[in-house]
Amino acid sequence: QLQLVESGGGGVQPGGSLRLSCAAAGLTLGSYAIGWLRQAPGKEREGVSCISSKGISTYYADSVKGRFTISRDNAKNTVYLQMNSLKPEDTAVYYCVAGRDYCKGYTLNTLDYWGRGTQVTVSS
Repeated sequence: QLQLVESGGGGVQPGGSLRLSCAAAGLTLGSYAIGWLRQAPGKEREGVSCISSKGISTYYADSVKGRFTISRDNAKNTVYLQMNSLKPEDTAVYYCVAGRDYCKGYTLNTLDYWGRGTQVTVSS
């Protein structure tokens, strides 16, 4: 059974940090580009960051550039999103998505497998 499981979400004050993890079961993440997408209440889903299958290329939305870092450890079958200097507008459910194809900018060309999401809340 193919499964992506996000973890690491939670509540944090503005300026704080969180590290999201995306672990895979039933698929080898090293064969996929991986993206992080988010959806805030009442807003459309948006791409945040994407990393190529070998981790050579990374892409970021302008809104998170310089604050978020995407990385992967294919030996551990895990992808990470380090989020620093968090802002209230970063509050959203964050989804890990695997794509068989490639990163299309900071999102994926195809969205093939989804995790269930993890809530990130940035509030004072």
